[in-house]
Amino acid sequence: MTSELNLIPVVDLLQGQVVRAVRGDRKSYRPIVSALCASSDPVTVARILCEHCAARQLYVADLDALQGGAAQIAVLTDVLEALPHIELWLDVGLADAAAGEAVRKQLAPFASRIVLVFGSESLRSREALERCFENANGDAEAGVPGAALSLDRRDGRRLDQAGCWDAVDLWPRRLIVMTLERVGSGAGPDLETLQEVRRLAPGAMVIGAGGIRSPQDLALASAAGADAWLVASALHDLQLPRVHR
Repeated sequence: MTSELNLIPVVDLLQGQVVRAVRGDRKSYRPIVSALCASSDPVTVARILCEHCAARQLYVADLDALQGGAAQIAVLTDVLEALPHIELWLDVGLADAAAGEAVRKQLAPFASRIVLVFGSESLRSREALERCFENANGDAEAGVPGAALSLDRRDGRRLDQAGCWDAVDLWPRRLIVMTLERVGSGAGPDLETLQEVRRLAPGAMVIGAGGIRSPQDLALASAAGADAWLVASALHDLQLPRVHR
């Protein structure tokens, strides 16, 4: 690799299969066709992606849950059991801290390895945001232990009924900059938005999402201030070489 940027592979789950995310249009997602993984089985795909990236984290977006259904607990359990050394970043459309703790309880044997992702797209209110990340920038642990905030936007519009983007004082130490129209698009990473978040949160771990096409894009993302990047399509299309550590 030409960059030290940490890669976090992404698995998008829909009805028990891995699907290809394209521009955040979830209704159009289809089972993954991959040059890297000859399967859409979640455990198989997760293992191959993590091995290819020498990854320590795996991001899972549960599209059933994100579209109002139940979280795919059995599938998530299988992935956690199969990859015992991986930290799982889990996006299941959490509306508040109570919803996050309910999911963590269902995955109780693996709780110490789960980072719950609270998306601005899904949080129901400013109060919910406050409770998720109470004391996030102080000495105490955040309101929900092991949590991250995803700042979501699409086509220049913030997806943010809770006002997360403007509540900089409530941001936790782990931030995802999620530009949905770049996901699976091959349009390049949204470095301008990432740089703005980095400026506002200089001490945070800032993770970009969407648009990566090459090692050169990763190098540019690192130079822009990203600590890590969520990747999927570029891996499946063999645009990023295997990482060796």
